[in-house]
Amino acid sequence: MRKTISDLHAELVRNNLVAWTAGNVSGRVPGEDLFVIKPSGVSYDELSPATMVVCDLDGNLVEGAHSPSSDTAAHAYVYRNLPEVGGVVHTHSTYATAWAARGEAVPCVLTAMADEFGGEIPVGPFALIGDDSIGQGIVETLKGHRSPAVLMRSHGVFTIGRDPKAAVKAAVMCEDVAHTVHIARQLGEPLKIAQDDVDRLYDRYQNVYGQRSPR
Repeated sequence: MRKTISDLHAELVRNNLVAWTAGNVSGRVPGEDLFVIKPSGVSYDELSPATMVVCDLDGNLVEGAHSPSSDTAAHAYVYRNLPEVGGVVHTHSTYATAWAARGEAVPCVLTAMADEFGGEIPVGPFALIGDDSIGQGIVETLKGHRSPAVLMRSHGVFTIGRDPKAAVKAAVMCEDVAHTVHIARQLGEPLKIAQDDVDRLYDRYQNVYGQRSPR
């Protein structure tokens, strides 16, 4: 898991989702009440499996030579309250965070959004870093919602997934569609997709699209 998390941080850089040392990826350790997360304030160029830190589900450091990310309490709260989640990602990616700065959900106006998010990308409440307030906002917003991404107001993007790679994919897709919908609004009002069509697109993408293992 240390190697997986280290490698996935490179995807944040490759997809232009982070600046300087901001942003983080974490992953639940299968079969354990532990997760691996990026250390606080360490350059992406300096990250390696050895620099990753291990925390328990209360956010306490269990193993590692560095202090864990300043967002550790938020990640820990998500893992404690959403047992199906195996990965969490946080970015301040430009276009998605611009929507968060407005406190506005990204409307479902693209088939790619229906596929990946099952509807709009919702906005979560404003919360300060330092305790699990951000985690509470993430869980409250995403519980019962098909979207794996939430725009925390005036802060940035948090995404969840069944594993860390899925959470990173959701962060990449969130920025991509936020960018496209922003451009569309410069040209006029984007057209929302009917809910029945959203449901059909989401079901197809989640259950039919891609390669499936033979039964």
